[in-house]
Amino acid sequence: MYYVNREQIELRLGAVPDIVAGLRQTSAAWNGDLLQGLVQERCLHLAIETVTDVGSYIIDGFIMRDASSYEDIIGIIHEEGVLDDSVFHSLVELVGLRKPLVQEYFHWDRTSLHPLTPKLPGLLELFASNVHDYLNKELGPQPEGV
Repeated sequence: MYYVNREQIELRLGAVPDIVAGLRQTSAAWNGDLLQGLVQERCLHLAIETVTDVGSYIIDGFIMRDASSYEDIIGIIHEEGVLDDSVFHSLVELVGLRKPLVQEYFHWDRTSLHPLTPKLPGLLELFASNVHDYLNKELGPQPEGV
């Protein structure tokens, strides 16, 4: 029997609409000013944390092999059928930004629109849909009020 913490997964997926809104607004009005650069940076960071946290909960709950890196989290959930191929490669690219955003932030170019910024809203929505589909397939629908 698996113990998948759906409550924590849903809590994290609940951040997706705000991240998507931030990315869409920033992409649509991009002029390269500092505030937009910081919004983009934070949205990318939150997207990474959301995807890797959800992936970790899935890996732990379904007792999948241990991940050795952030990229490996994405690889494992892809191998296990959680992610569509169309989402997998872009999410690997996304989590590859974690080190530059978190550890090397002083080098991050805040004046340029990152190529993932306009693509990521749709990818995050598809990621959330893939996760829900997988959980429903493996565990059944989430009970009402949970």
